[in-house]
Amino acid sequence: MSTFGGLNVAYSGLVAARRGLDVVGQNIANANTPGYTRQRISTSAISPIDAGLFTTGARPGEGVSIDGIARLGNTYFDARVRSTAASAGYSAVRANTMSSLETSLHEPGENGISDQLQDFWAAWQDLSNRVGEPSSAGVLLEEARALTAQIATGYGEVENQWSQLRVQVDGMAAELNSTAARVAELNASIRSTLAAGGSVNELLDQRAMYTATIAALAGGTVQEQADGTVNVLIGGNAIVSGDTFRTVKVTGSDDLAGLGGGSVTIAWAGGSTVPVNLDGGEIAGALSMLANADNGGALAQAAKSYNDFATNLAEQVNAIHRGSDPANPGPDFFGLTLGVPPVPAAQGLTVIPTDASGINAGIGGADGSIADAISQLGVGDGSPDSMWSTIVTGIGVATSAEMQHATLADLAASSALTTQLSGASVSLDEENVNLLMYQHAFQGAARVMTAVDEMLDTLINRTGIVGR
Repeated sequence: MSTFGGLNVAYSGLVAARRGLDVVGQNIANANTPGYTRQRISTSAISPIDAGLFTTGARPGEGVSIDGIARLGNTYFDARVRSTAASAGYSAVRANTMSSLETSLHEPGENGISDQLQDFWAAWQDLSNRVGEPSSAGVLLEEARALTAQIATGYGEVENQWSQLRVQVDGMAAELNSTAARVAELNASIRSTLAAGGSVNELLDQRAMYTATIAALAGGTVQEQADGTVNVLIGGNAIVSGDTFRTVKVTGSDDLAGLGGGSVTIAWAGGSTVPVNLDGGEIAGALSMLANADNGGALAQAAKSYNDFATNLAEQVNAIHRGSDPANPGPDFFGLTLGVPPVPAAQGLTVIPTDASGINAGIGGADGSIADAISQLGVGDGSPDSMWSTIVTGIGVATSAEMQHATLADLAASSALTTQLSGASVSLDEENVNLLMYQHAFQGAARVMTAVDEMLDTLINRTGIVGR
């Protein structure tokens, strides 16, 4: 290698060190940027060029080559983050929904139906001891109306919760569509930039964040392609393929009462009604809670429990209130409002008597035996109290299980994210060390260039002038 070649070697070292400083600066600048993956300059030594047959002796290389800027991410860790995010999203929605449902029961507590049932039975007991007293009858009617109102309110809270979750699903679907569109745009940018020989590290960071969002929403999986793009699949079908994407839509009932017309589902837009079978994510969790009672929808099952409870309460009270003479039955105490469309039993339960004259307290209206028998309905198997207790216990157990699942899924997601960040996040201590390393490398290359320059100056300007 000629002396002039030494300048090129030193220059390549200067360029490599300068580029390394640029990369360190980029890392430090984005140390707190969400989703940013640290980068490193990739270099390799340039082998000596074969100068011909008469070249002898060992020769140094031709300097350093900048091969690219590596993004220090890990595809396995990224995939694990997406997988655990899908599970965590699914479990979180279910746990939050069940927690809200359990809270709406107000059990145990003075605002719960259990406490109101006790007051209702106590009012019947008091009436059995004071038959004919308007005050006792008035208290009974007030307690009965309070109980029916509380049952209707409980059902209404479940209905409102269902409607709110239904609106959230619409929002989730819109977010999924917009995120898929963004991934498709990034795919196109990445493909064209790679074809032009540019760096796409920052674009890859953005795409990784969006694909993680899709996974959290709909359990998406990612397939990398040879041209740098990725295909994103949900339910086994591509929502993103290269620079194209598909949109989804929410189908099914808009209200809890209309679930008979079909559960809420996600389908591909464009006229299709075939549901997309999601692998996980928040949307799948929400859809599972919005399903009808036969398909395990917790909210629909809770609503059905309220209706069954109201119907059972009315049947048991009315059966005794009519008396024991089937040939001459007394009036009903509770009524169920009918309508088109049908009114849910929990909201259609009404108190028929308006005063003491409509209450059948006993044989001949004087002995209080019927009122006493009704007051005992809260005791024993098959009683309304037992039925309500079973409902509350079932919801409580289901909530506890969902909360446990959500906790475990969240721990797995946090662990996966921590593992990913341990290799991908910026360490300022490490970057400071690299900063000093590239700084000294730059200074060293500059000194080599200065030394070669002095050698050339001696060779060109001073050789042959001695003795003139």
